[in-house]
Amino acid sequence: MKKNIVLALMAACAMASCNNQSPKMDEQPAEATGTQGGLKVAYVEVDSLMTQFEFAKEKSAELEKKSINARNTLTQKGNQLQAAANNFQQKLQNNGFTSREQAEGVQAALQRQQNDLAALQARLENELANETQKFNVALRDSLNHFLDQYNKDKKYDMILAKSGDNILLASKSLDITQDVINGLNKRYKKGAATAEKKEEKKDEKKEEKK
Repeated sequence: MKKNIVLALMAACAMASCNNQSPKMDEQPAEATGTQGGLKVAYVEVDSLMTQFEFAKEKSAELEKKSINARNTLTQKGNQLQAAANNFQQKLQNNGFTSREQAEGVQAALQRQQNDLAALQARLENELANETQKFNVALRDSLNHFLDQYNKDKKYDMILAKSGDNILLASKSLDITQDVINGLNKRYKKGAATAEKKEEKKDEKKEEKK
């Protein structure tokens, strides 16, 4: 899951626009002024972005919790099925069934239980994959929108995503990671505060109707 999220962030950092003017960011500007072949280049550390951008931290933790819960549920139901299967096998060996029909009925019930477990596993995996995909899209859009505004002032020709060894060597003077994280967190907190106010107004209207 983490690998998919990192890849989504790397795709989002591909190229930033550099034509329009806008007011400067409140955060301290980065010192990155690197020029390569006439291009003004900077990079963002993806791993740092994932651990310091509040939206990414919260959603990653939420997805991890859901993944653990799903795994625990499947493990519990799998253990129950295994215990029932062991019990069936033991009774079969000890002639514990009063008739062949009774044994076949229990066996059929076990098969249905196994099918239900497989269906549950597929559903939980699909739900988690969909939520991860939505998170990746939201994360990529958030980063793209921020970089688009950020770069109207900074005017970089290219902003790269640095993750692992995909960039073998780069000067720290090109690193704008903290600047980007500060800006993203500021926008996220502002958006969260606005959403909270909207919810409060909805609650007030509900109370008025009562």
